[in-house]
Parts: sequence; C-alpha cells; structure tokens
Amino acid sequence: MTDKSIRVTLREQKNKSGRTSLYLDFYPAIYDEKKKKDTRRKFMDLYVFEKPANKMEREHNKFTMIKARQIENEYQLEFLSERLGMPSISNKDLDFLQYFKSIVKKRYTSKGNYDNWLSTYNYVVRFTNGSCLASQVNERFCKDFKEYLDTTTTIKSAGSKLSANSKYSYFNKFRASINQAFEDKVIKDNPLRNIKSFPQAETFREFLTIEEVIRLKNTPLDNELLFKAGMFSIRTGLRWSSCVALEWGQIHHTEELGYFIRYFQKKVKTYETLPISKDAFLELGEPNKEQNAKVFQGLKYSAHNNNKIRNWILRAGINKDITFHCFRHTNATLLLSSGEDIYTVSKMLGHQHLKTTEIYAKVINSKKVDAANKIKF
Repeated sequence: MTDKSIRVTLREQKNKSGRTSLYLDFYPAIYDEKKKKDTRRKFMDLYVFEKPANKMEREHNKFTMIKARQIENEYQLEFLSERLGMPSISNKDLDFLQYFKSIVKKRYTSKGNYDNWLSTYNYVVRFTNGSCLASQVNERFCKDFKEYLDTTTTIKSAGSKLSANSKYSYFNKFRASINQAFEDKVIKDNPLRNIKSFPQAETFREFLTIEEVIRLKNTPLDNELLFKAGMFSIRTGLRWSSCVALEWGQIHHTEELGYFIRYFQKKVKTYETLPISKDAFLELGEPNKEQNAKVFQGLKYSAHNNNKIRNWILRAGINKDITFHCFRHTNATLLLSSGEDIYTVSKMLGHQHLKTTEIYAKVINSKKVDAANKIKF
C-alpha cells in the first residue's frame, strides 16, 4: 500500500511532423520497469493530428482521445485501489495461457520467429498442464518455469534435453511475454525483475567463402526469382522477410549516395537506410514503374524452395548445410574479412546491438589468419 496517492494526468507533446504525441504525467514519479528508474512520463504510442485535414483524421483524433482517457482512468483506478488496499480493478484473473497465445499471434515477423514463440507457448502449456491464471504468475512461478526448461526433455524427443540456445531463446520470449503482461496491467508486479536469463551459447554461423559465392553464381537454378533473391541477399545482407517485402519504390538513387534501400525492418521495428552496390541493383533487372510493386513478386517461403536451395548448393560443389539465412551470414563475414570495421557492418545489417555482430567477427578474423601465417619453418 502506498502512503500517498499518485495523480495521473493526460498530457500532449507537439512534434515537428504536425502530430501531437500523448503521454501520462505521474505525480509523484513511478518506477519504470523498462528504464529501471523512476519517471514521471509514460508515452503511450498514441498520437493525434494537430490540424486534422479531413474526416478520417478527425475521427482518428476522436477515437484516440477516448482510448487515451480510458488508459488514464485505468492507471488512476489502479493507484487508488492500491492506496485503499482494495483488489486491483484492472488486474482481472485472466487466463494467462490465452493471453500468451494472443501475444504469439502478433509475433509473425518471420516463420522462424513465429515458430520459436509457438514453441515457447507449448512449453508453458506443458509446464502448467494447460491451466494457468494471471494471479498465479509470480516470482516462484517464473523460477519454477526456468528450472523446468533447464531439466525437461524436448517435446519432439523424450530422450533429448533442450539445448543451451533453446533454453536461452524460450526463456527470453517468456520474459518478453511477462514484461508485456506487466505493461498491459494483466499482472500487478513484474516477477522477473530479479531473475536472470540463461546464458547464450556461442552458435556456429555457416557461410560461403568468396570462391564458393562465385561458384554458386555460375551454377544455374531453375527458379530465376529464388536465384536473384539469394544473390541479392549475399550482396546486401537482407533477410528473407525483407526480400519478400521489398518494393521498387523503396530503392533510391542519388549522385551523392549512389543506390540505397529505405525499408522497414520488421524484426526490430525500425526504418533502415541500406546502401547497395550498382551491381546489386543491376542484378535485379528492369525496374517496375509501379512504386508499390514487389521486387521479388511471387517469392514465398516453402519446403519446396528450401530443397531447391540445398540442391543448388550441392550442384555448385559446396558441401555445407546452407539455408537462405546463411546468405546474410555470408554478407557479414565477407565484409569483415575484407577489412570493414565491425561498427559499420553492424549498421549495414541493421543490428540494434554490436554484440550481435560480434558473433560474425568470431567466425572469421583476419588478424588470427595473419598471426597463424607468421609461424614458418
């Protein structure tokens, strides 16, 4: 129970874009779980048009303000109920598994990412025997689930334990769902605040050497679209999902910058500007005048296309387990091996953290090669 009430006020902040962002002003300050410190402001990812130009924008403003006022009232009721020692009004005894499943459905940025989220959900279901209320999600529950991941066998095989990276991935997705539940006020406190994640094991990133890339380029593939997308990924480092979503209107050219792509990176939800070579652009063929036309129109994920890539690799005389995502690994390792600094490569790949790029730096390091060649007999 708090000693004094917290006042919540809806406020506005004008932006240069002509929009006004909405945020909540708390007095006194409250603890922000994400920033790990006290704060008086909480932006809600809601905005209104400062000068609505048409009916649609006016309706948008009306709906957004109603939603913002609702959130303001929910926080005020939450703090008031806490002060009076009453049961939380917003903390309903929801079915946590249903809530978790709703989060999983929103995570389809790529098939691989969705499958990992779905696997996490399946382990939570197995851990809870298919029944879990939001009120049961506390620190003990989270510690027990972590221990469960550490000791359980895989769903696919009763004789195999989860790998280090599977435990790391599943628990981090579980953590993300708990953080979201706390943000959505499904649970009152964040029970994971004092629980550490599993350490991440170093993973082996398969890639092609420059000689293998040349052999692959000179090896025909009966699917021209897949061939173009693969070679484009090697040249640019674009993910499969980014290649599928790429539109001709996102490719630009200026005398100063040359060719570059301006695109939205779904995985990290940020806009990126990616310079590309002239060769990469020319390899795409004749541009489509329709700005929203897909560059790789008709490119779809399928087991059939995965098999085509494997057969393409084999016919090029390459004895490696290469998937489409390995073309992105190839781009990173070729840039690093050519002497490009890790910070630039990190920005080219659209990584949010330099630590992610360091995985590629460990794969190939020119200084290690130079050091090995210094020992001569």
